[in-house]
Amino acid sequence: MRVSVVIPTWNEAGAIGRVIDDLPRPMVSEVIVVDAGSADGTPAIAEARGARVITQPRRGYGRACLTGLAAATDPDVVVFLDGDYSDRPAELPRLLTPIVDGTADMVIGSRLSGPQVAGALPWHSRVGNRLASRLISALCRVRLDDLGPFRAVRYSTIVALDLQEQTYGWPVEMIVKASARGYRVVQVPVGYHPRIGTSKITGTLRGSVGAAWHIMSGIVKYWFAESRRTARAI
Repeated sequence: MRVSVVIPTWNEAGAIGRVIDDLPRPMVSEVIVVDAGSADGTPAIAEARGARVITQPRRGYGRACLTGLAAATDPDVVVFLDGDYSDRPAELPRLLTPIVDGTADMVIGSRLSGPQVAGALPWHSRVGNRLASRLISALCRVRLDDLGPFRAVRYSTIVALDLQEQTYGWPVEMIVKASARGYRVVQVPVGYHPRIGTSKITGTLRGSVGAAWHIMSGIVKYWFAESRRTARAI
């Protein structure tokens, strides 16, 4: 199985080396770092660790992930992982196992059902993730309690979904479309740790509110879009 790992970064010099070093490399075919114009040497550190670095100067979480996806070299599975070392790359086998076993097409790493270091996930992020997960679970009939960034998906599945979202709504576009179209979405518990460096999202009020808006509005937007798509097909 060919596994491509995509890591969006922006000024993650303190963490990116540890993230790449901790990946179980026998399981990983390539590491693609999509950098948003870091000024702290992040690209050089990633390249020194054997990653392929692509510069995407236009910021946006979805844009970075889509850029990495487009650059992946004939993978069977694509894994998305943040570059701040809050998720632990060594846990990658947990996400791959349901796909290898043939019981899932998409696997979300749940930070809320796995062990957490105190203070790793701010209270507002914890509350927001639970609310968003419950909304997705109710609308899409999937069992989720977190929308963690550590996730694995079959390449054939993610290509078929034709994802377009450029913002922090990208993760929910993926889940809503996949569940609506009959793909198997499951979650597995993963550990969560305090990030290295300052968060660009949860560390600021503007970032937190912006991410929450894109996530919650994205759930509703893509659920309605998929409902209309299903109705037209009947």
